[in-house]
Amino acid sequence: MNSQIEISADRTWLLKGKGPVIISGPCSAETEEQLIRTANLLAATEKVDLLRAGIWKPRTRPNSFEGVGEEGLKWLKNASEETGKPVCTEVANAKHTELALKHGIDVLWIGARTTVNPFSVQEIADALKGVDIPVMVKNPVNPDLELWIGALERINQAGITRLAAIHRGFSSYEKTKYRNQPKWVLPVELKQRFPELPMLCDPSHIAGSRDIISQVSQKALDFGMEGLMVESHFAPDKAWTDAKQQITPEVLKQVLASLTTVKDVVKQVGQEMYKVDEKVM
Repeated sequence: MNSQIEISADRTWLLKGKGPVIISGPCSAETEEQLIRTANLLAATEKVDLLRAGIWKPRTRPNSFEGVGEEGLKWLKNASEETGKPVCTEVANAKHTELALKHGIDVLWIGARTTVNPFSVQEIADALKGVDIPVMVKNPVNPDLELWIGALERINQAGITRLAAIHRGFSSYEKTKYRNQPKWVLPVELKQRFPELPMLCDPSHIAGSRDIISQVSQKALDFGMEGLMVESHFAPDKAWTDAKQQITPEVLKQVLASLTTVKDVVKQVGQEMYKVDEKVM
């Protein structure tokens, strides 16, 4: 089935042309103090373009922390005002979407557990009709490229053209070092089919452990992904959700400093060739 997705030619809402876009913030907004403190530390790294925080958390089982709800949207906007950074959050239904719009959240994303359900995605799409806001769509939990494309199409048909895809890996019974299998061939194929679509990677959810976030991040850049969404918390070991995969803002800065992009490699090769030419001359 042929796909037609209209994607805005203006990618400056996300990509500034200075290297990979970096989205970071805690897995969950727990308290206003936690969110503001983390946001300020992230802003101080001068590496983060967009702040993130989960307000509603889709948990595998009940009776665990499921997010602070609407109150957290106020905290997120306060973090934006204090740092001067735009903010984004996950929405899973029409009500979430309406509340995020009401509180002036800058960018929305649709999570993997929502992308998998066309009914839920359509509900969000209907709530977005007539609204001009960027939307990022994570891959579905299962490795189904058409389902991912379908979610992007539904949001696009609501009139949203500022779109991006986020690769966060796929669930599997197979036990590996990853929390979610990367299956890089799928995001690469999506990018080949829609080259104008910004493609980001969420190494936190692929890794499931802070020990390999740097490794996954580098692999994502090697595959030409244009940015990273990394979970960060000022005290990750005390985080209420996904503590093992969150890193401190300082560690994030170190990770980012260690990464190389294709542009970096090309520049380095060019410099080496210039040195050789100089010697020959």
